[in-house]
Amino acid sequence: MNYYSSQISKLIEELSRLPGIGAKTAGRLAFHIINMPQDQVNNLSQAITAAKQNVRYCSNCYTLTDSELCPICSSEKRNQHIIMVVENPRDLAAYEKTGKFEGVYHVLHGAISPMLGIGPDDIKLKELIQRLQGDVEEVIIATNSSLEGETTAMYISKLIKPTGIKVSRIASGVPVGGDLEYIDEVTLLRALEGRVEL
Repeated sequence: MNYYSSQISKLIEELSRLPGIGAKTAGRLAFHIINMPQDQVNNLSQAITAAKQNVRYCSNCYTLTDSELCPICSSEKRNQHIIMVVENPRDLAAYEKTGKFEGVYHVLHGAISPMLGIGPDDIKLKELIQRLQGDVEEVIIATNSSLEGETTAMYISKLIKPTGIKVSRIASGVPVGGDLEYIDEVTLLRALEGRVEL
């Protein structure tokens, strides 16, 4: 039984298609949008439409941007000789928030997952190999510590090592504030193997 008019129900239905948005949250968002001033609703709908029409892949690193090159690739302050490989634009944003990485990125838009039918040709690996024809000193592989992320990291490493370019993997292990008794064995082993001298 529908409690709302067809227009409200349609709005809730469309909002609930967004990732992480269930029916209750979609309902709250729908009523919030309906109660917003008209100019704010117009701004929201225009921002969504403009982003969908204008956002594309950076021609260099394949992150999302609204110009030919993203701000990172076009910056003269960035070290173009060090490339950090990440799975998606959200991972890139996470590293940028640290303010410590001065190189550039390459966004794969996924990870190799035979179980899901995602192979090397389904992510931006060919584009990464093409970038390595330039003057690249190091590739830092920053894929997730999941099975798919590890598989992707190993695959990339095997592709790059014969070229003589330095390949490194981000460290993984015990999170800050984590209690050792609650951390799985694989993470503890990684932390032990990746230990540094104090």
